[in-house]
Amino acid sequence: MKEEFKIAWRNLWRNRRRTFITSASVFFAVFFAVIMRSYQLGSYDHMISNFIESFSGYIQVQHIEYQDNPLIDYSFDYNDSIAAAILGIDKVVSVTPHIESFTLASSGAQTKGVAVIAIDPEKERSFSDPENKLVKYRITEETAERLREDGIVPDKVLEEVKKNLGRAYSSRARLELEMGLSNGDNELYVPEILKHSGASNGFLAEDDEGILVSDRLAGYLKVAIGDSVILMGQGYHGVSAAGIFPVRGIIKMPSPEIDNRLIIMTIPAAQKFYDAEGKITSLVVNLTDKSNRTIKTAKARINSLLYDNNTTAKTWYELNPILYQQIQGDSQSGAAMLGILYFIIFFGIFGTVLMMVSERKREFGVLVAIGMQKKKLKRIVTIEMILLGTIGLVCGLLASTPLILYFYYYPILLKGDLGNMMEDWGWDAVMPTAWFGPYFYWQAVIVALMVLLATLYPLRKIGKLKEIEALKG
Repeated sequence: MKEEFKIAWRNLWRNRRRTFITSASVFFAVFFAVIMRSYQLGSYDHMISNFIESFSGYIQVQHIEYQDNPLIDYSFDYNDSIAAAILGIDKVVSVTPHIESFTLASSGAQTKGVAVIAIDPEKERSFSDPENKLVKYRITEETAERLREDGIVPDKVLEEVKKNLGRAYSSRARLELEMGLSNGDNELYVPEILKHSGASNGFLAEDDEGILVSDRLAGYLKVAIGDSVILMGQGYHGVSAAGIFPVRGIIKMPSPEIDNRLIIMTIPAAQKFYDAEGKITSLVVNLTDKSNRTIKTAKARINSLLYDNNTTAKTWYELNPILYQQIQGDSQSGAAMLGILYFIIFFGIFGTVLMMVSERKREFGVLVAIGMQKKKLKRIVTIEMILLGTIGLVCGLLASTPLILYFYYYPILLKGDLGNMMEDWGWDAVMPTAWFGPYFYWQAVIVALMVLLATLYPLRKIGKLKEIEALKG
């Protein structure tokens, strides 16, 4: 076997052009397939992180009628014992109570239908952590003017600041990302930008009567911290729900759709507002594992703990069927595109194999004529094909790894019309890559399959080889 490997390795470099062409075919197939799939899966993870992990959770305990008819009437009695029992289930990382409903929010002449989420401020830290999403920086005309007057920030950086007028940020990292400055410029000028764009904000206390308003909704209602918002809706069993709530803070939600319509208040304030004392509409459960198997197992365990027959646990894809179908459909279309890519590349590989067999027909005839067994010749050719596939595979994976790592930590931020279009669709205009997973390692299986299929042709030709015809050929 060692001798056959040496012969196969030397054969590869007898015709370098053919070796490079075949390996390059595999290389580009692997490289583009890994990058495309990584961006696709990264986008899904980003959607799930932004929407599910900070809004709906992987599993929710609800009244059995609540999803089809999300009224406060379909709430249920809550106590900490059921939350503690669910928290003891394997891979459950947080259990947080919510009251979720819809009301009209009004300020001055502006009125809009909004989603209201009532939370326990302390327990919510382990779930969506809204305090970490409070607006800390806001780029305004005044910010740009002060930076210009200081004269410290160069014109090119000032132009980037002006491109982001009106935008709010909950962290320095997000501001740096959207500014798109180099690392050197970040260190030099971002502190100056932060100094002139800092925004005061506040959070909710345990029994606070105030509210947090999402950034885009606050812009629509034209309210700031200290202003009041009138909420009007329907409470428990049809009672009228109305109240005036002071704005304690402005919160920046990563999903534009949620950022356009979210108000957060405390559970005691919501129970009083909706006249639903001691009740909640959902228990939101987050897990450490996103796999469907873990989610289904946790759902079954939770259902076994529920003592109220009117409540049930539902998974995120049951709660958000449209989002789940979008992801599934897009994933299947992406897989189909990869299939087409590999199909095309396979015929590129097969073409070089045809060329190889045609060029080496006389060589094969000579080897068999001088006594080499056809079985041994087949093994040598098979090893050659495996080496060609391995070279292309390894080079493709190595070339794609730095890009995956870089864009995982520094994702592409879509700006301009494309970014606005993404946000209009309700998605954050960010394109990260996915961390290494099965999609990365499966390339080896796909390439192995392609190489083995391509190898069948030369093996068949060697098996049917007639020495005299080959020597004439």
